Amino acid sequence: MPKPMALPITPFAGFGLGLRKPHYVEFLEHRVAVDFVEVISENFMVDGGKPRQILRDVRASYPVALHGVSMSIGSADGLDGAYLARLRALVDEIEPLFVSDHLSWTRIGGFSSHDLLPLPYTDEALALVCANIGRAQDALGRTMLIENPSTYIAFEGAEMTEWQFLDAMCARSGCGLLLDVNNVFVSATNHGFDPIAYLNGVPHERVRQIHLAGHSRGQDMLIDTHDQPVPTSVWDLYAHVLPMLGPVATMIERDDDIPPLDELLAELDLARRIGGQPLAKAA
Repeated sequence: MPKPMALPITPFAGFGLGLRKPHYVEFLEHRVAVDFVEVISENFMVDGGKPRQILRDVRASYPVALHGVSMSIGSADGLDGAYLARLRALVDEIEPLFVSDHLSWTRIGGFSSHDLLPLPYTDEALALVCANIGRAQDALGRTMLIENPSTYIAFEGAEMTEWQFLDAMCARSGCGLLLDVNNVFVSATNHGFDPIAYLNGVPHERVRQIHLAGHSRGQDMLIDTHDQPVPTSVWDLYAHVLPMLGPVATMIERDDDIPPLDELLAELDLARRIGGQPLAKAA
């Protein structure tokens, strides 16, 4: 069993955005009214080059969270040592606010799906996930945050709910939780469970960051596309869970149909109002 690690001693309470290419210049040339930014780790896991320099320049003005999409924490093949070494080099240079990835798997037998694939919620899968989290935390020298997924299929033979799995995962591995409220709504709609029961059941003391995003409606289910504004349904769930949590970092994700920065900042101001925080002003 992996040795549990303590959560970060000082949680970070702030409001941020995902740093995306269309907005690089504004972040580099102006003071944007955010408390932190989040980047996709894999986009910067290279030695040198312009992307890494941009990240260093942004990091000089803003705390940065690193959010991965291909650690494959649920992989039966274990974790990729070369990947962990590259991520550790980035962590050491950037000194991020958080390092996170998803409760999913992407890779098997050297093949990468480039998608976040779901896991069965069984004791066997739990032991595998916790072993992989333990290896990652040892390699990175820090506690990770693991994000709840959006899912479109469910496995037969589940031995626990997703929120029970998350609770056990955090307790056994010592990791923290990145609670994606949009993913809760998407999965609840697709599988017919109660999103309020999910939010009530996650380990609130382990939540260190929240993601807010939009989704799209497919033919038969909701799809986590990150190409729409945060909808009322997700804002309502955010307002429900926030009073249950301690200090937490809230972030809005937008990865497609990216609007002008002012539109995202207006959404972030709504998150601040729900959280009872004063609106931020750009310098």
